[in-house]
Amino acid sequence: MHYSSILPDVIKIADEASEKVLHIYQSDFKVSYKDDHSPITAADIASHDIIVKGLRNISRDIPILSEEGAEIPWEERKKWRRFWLIDPIDGTKDFTQRTGEFTVNIAMIEDGEPVMGVVTAPALKEAFWGIKGEGAHMRDRTGRVHRIRVAEPKDTLRVVASKNHLNDETRAFIGTLGAHEIVQAGSSLKFCRIAEGHADIYPRMGPTSEWDTAAAHAVLLAAGGKIKTPDGQPLVYGKRDTLNPHFIAAGNWYF
Repeated sequence: MHYSSILPDVIKIADEASEKVLHIYQSDFKVSYKDDHSPITAADIASHDIIVKGLRNISRDIPILSEEGAEIPWEERKKWRRFWLIDPIDGTKDFTQRTGEFTVNIAMIEDGEPVMGVVTAPALKEAFWGIKGEGAHMRDRTGRVHRIRVAEPKDTLRVVASKNHLNDETRAFIGTLGAHEIVQAGSSLKFCRIAEGHADIYPRMGPTSEWDTAAAHAVLLAAGGKIKTPDGQPLVYGKRDTLNPHFIAAGNWYF
């Protein structure tokens, strides 16, 4: 499949979902809680519905796995060589706290690797996308689109982190990096800040799920970065357990 031919349609779907999400974000929305005590709002559901409908219009043959979709048995999922992996809103805590640091995420997974990804930040009016081997781009809040690439670090490392997930193990890892400064970012924007050259490394020594990382992982890969586990293994998708191991995201300089 030539992903460049469908990328404009995927961006359009993400933009449509983002518009709906932003409308709800600016309203007096209610917050509910799922069985795992994570928050969910009408924006999560609306974004899911828009994305799923749009992706099915692109191809009904490619299965879809979404954080807000019905659970799909492993016996079915293990047959998938290619599938869409979506997180209708990553950073629901940022959404409910109105920080603006939440994202809409759509990824294409092929043979366990994110080969295309689109990430939008509705409240920040930013969007990022990338295709394996074809580079990554950003659309800034003025609407201008430009190519992005990871940066070579300088004397002081820019470590991207989230105040919601900065645990002791992550702090300990950061302490081994030498001279550094913390760049605050929420949701999958942490990967995008590295992809656009505004941060150098993102260590995550805590739980995430495949849908949290896939789209921005694709953007980072296309921008010249990588994500690996602390023991040097690549982050893979389409596992029986959709939880990710701990990982480190950075430019090639780190690995």
